[in-house]
Amino acid sequence: MDQKGYRRGSFQSSTSDEDMLEIAGASLDFSMADDDPPLEREMGGFSSYNGGGMNGTSTMMDFLEEPLPGVGTYEDFNTIDWVREKSRDRDRHREITSRSKESTWALIHSVSDAFSGWLLMLLIGLLAGSLAGLIDISAHWMTDLKEGVCLAGFWFNHEHCCWKSNTTFTDRDKCPEWKSWSQLILGHGEGAFAYILNYFMYVIWALLFSLLAVLLVKGFAPYACGSGIPEIKTILSGFIIRGYLGKWTLVIKTITLVLAVSSGLSLGKEGPLVHVACCCGNILCHLFTKYRKNEAKRREVLSAAAAAGVSVAFGAPIGGVLFSLEEVSYYFPLKTLWRSFFAALVAAFTLRSINPFGNSRLVLFYVEFHMPWHLLELVPFILLGIFGGLWGAFFIRSNIAWCRRRKTTKLGKYPVLEVFVVTAITAVLAFPNEYTRMSTSELISELFNDCGILDSSKLCEYVNDFNSTKGDDLPDRAAGPGVYTAMWQLALALVMKVFITIFTFGMKVPSGLFIPSMAVGAIAGRLLGVAVEQLAFYHHDWAIFSGWCSPGADCITPGLYAMVGAAACLGGVTRMTVSLVVIMFELTGGLEYIVPLMAAAMTSKWVADAIGREGIYDAHIRLNGYPFLEAKEEFSHKTLAMDVMRPRRNDPPLTVITQDSMTVEDVETIINDTTYSGYPVVVSRESQRLVGFVLRRDLIISIENARKKQDGIVSTSIIYFTDHSPPLPPSSPSMLKLRSILDLSPFTVTDQTPMEIVVDIFRKLGLRQCLVTHNGKLLGIITKKDVLKHIAQLANQDPDSILFN
Repeated sequence: MDQKGYRRGSFQSSTSDEDMLEIAGASLDFSMADDDPPLEREMGGFSSYNGGGMNGTSTMMDFLEEPLPGVGTYEDFNTIDWVREKSRDRDRHREITSRSKESTWALIHSVSDAFSGWLLMLLIGLLAGSLAGLIDISAHWMTDLKEGVCLAGFWFNHEHCCWKSNTTFTDRDKCPEWKSWSQLILGHGEGAFAYILNYFMYVIWALLFSLLAVLLVKGFAPYACGSGIPEIKTILSGFIIRGYLGKWTLVIKTITLVLAVSSGLSLGKEGPLVHVACCCGNILCHLFTKYRKNEAKRREVLSAAAAAGVSVAFGAPIGGVLFSLEEVSYYFPLKTLWRSFFAALVAAFTLRSINPFGNSRLVLFYVEFHMPWHLLELVPFILLGIFGGLWGAFFIRSNIAWCRRRKTTKLGKYPVLEVFVVTAITAVLAFPNEYTRMSTSELISELFNDCGILDSSKLCEYVNDFNSTKGDDLPDRAAGPGVYTAMWQLALALVMKVFITIFTFGMKVPSGLFIPSMAVGAIAGRLLGVAVEQLAFYHHDWAIFSGWCSPGADCITPGLYAMVGAAACLGGVTRMTVSLVVIMFELTGGLEYIVPLMAAAMTSKWVADAIGREGIYDAHIRLNGYPFLEAKEEFSHKTLAMDVMRPRRNDPPLTVITQDSMTVEDVETIINDTTYSGYPVVVSRESQRLVGFVLRRDLIISIENARKKQDGIVSTSIIYFTDHSPPLPPSSPSMLKLRSILDLSPFTVTDQTPMEIVVDIFRKLGLRQCLVTHNGKLLGIITKKDVLKHIAQLANQDPDSILFN
């Protein structure tokens, strides 16, 4: 029986990460492959979904009383049945509750079962926070390694190296313990040759880091590339991608994320940190039976893990919970909200304890502004929102076009070469400009910064008039030559970041989009902020400034404009609103700036939505053909279930199994001749009255198990799904009872049901399939894939792109 789609022998073959091809463009193997680590081998405890039974002609014997390994589980690249998973969890919970009244041990078991969810959240928070701290410290050190090394200890980054130095505050970056590569090799750091040597070492280190990252991803964990958020959204909607959240993916993603960020590529670590946290959640789920054995329960944990990931990425626990709710989660009950909050809290606390930046903050670019904003400043804030929306729409279209080109041409076959070329171009262009040479997080930190008396940055080189200084607040001043130089450099940095990010996001290295998007917005915001500040300084008698911006007052804060611009561009790309504003508010610690952030975030979303409805993650989901049913989109077409169901008019009739008249050989022939994931069970082919629905995987495992464990089961044995065996002659072989793997309550609709209701049912109940009847008789079937194809067809898209290109 070694034919397509059916495999004799063991169904516990292991599929690990290295056996997987890249998701986008993978040639998929729909064989019965379990996860690595095995997810649900020990299925048990549920009378509704365990193995079936066998009935001989002389004795009644249910040999499948014990749960079968694999029954009730799912194949790779399949959708889970949310209704069935929730039903199984309710059965398990009822059983534990009823047993808790019988003995003290059962009561203790009941309490530990209730507490296990909180314990799991604690472990996820601790592990995610620890890994984030490790990534932050390593990336900071390796980024500085491109420019020099610390003689006091090579493991110190530039800032830590100079902490114990006796240099003055203004020369704090030029301590004798830190040596640039030219100082180390040539003995001096001045002159053209020293500059060329530093330039060369910068490019060499960048290429080394990026090549090491792409080779590790390609060789050990192809799933470790990219952001990971589109795939996590798809997994949380109920799709199975084995190995995507496995051990190898976690290890390789953690290592290569440090390398990719350190290489100076235009990418961030925030998106991949969500993937890392979800890997932690998935692996830790295997410590607890109720999460290991139930796919729906596990997705609740992954939602909380995503919140913990954003919490450590931005130091924003509340923003993390809202991000999980708004952006990635498909099913988010109230209980998951509390647990997400707890996981995010523990993760943030762990990261704060590690203190990776040495400033008692969770992120590098934490800022505090002291001056209030004026109502008239809403105009430039809204302009920044418009810029963010335009940039977001431009980026999504350009990046998707480039990624599609990568998928459909020979470019996709050379990921190492692509990374090498993009890194070389980025490093060569970045080094001459100090604002692109520094890490993107440091750039954002400098752009957010509100200039003080001791700031030595070029952005703060104003013409000082200390007679008008009042306390710590410096008045608006005329820009000095350093500010004008910084403006030109920032303008060039903006152009570079806008274009290079298009080609960087989607390469075969871990790459987040939050930081590059924020950098683009922060540069644009700072440029606009300085322009408004100078306008107010030189023209304070204008009507728009006269009422609130008198000479000698500190009325414009360019750093605030940078922050608003960062929020606008990030909103334009991701289409986040509530969670984005809360994340930015937690970054700054200032409640009074919520209104400017809200105005910019909403404006950017409206502008970007007017150009294209999809955010970057939804666009990548559609590009890769993932079966994701978007809950935010309205279905407004007037079609009926009969228009979408299969079989269509000219198709062969629906493949069904009868309840008590087919032999083992008949069922095996159906399994071998078709690739469907399940089959309706009817009373007879003539009546077509529906009895239930049975999954292909459960049938294969149950028949194989019966052949192995029970004598008398042969190809001519009758399979029946009824309570009682059908009457047969005494000489007939033993019969196989499989009622216990039959779903007796499959979801059905009539052929006249409007498709908008069917789509709503699929979204809200998370169905895999829905049977269509007419006057009680089975007519056809609608699967999630059929619904997605139908929606794609109505949107004038290629319907065959669904479920992986």
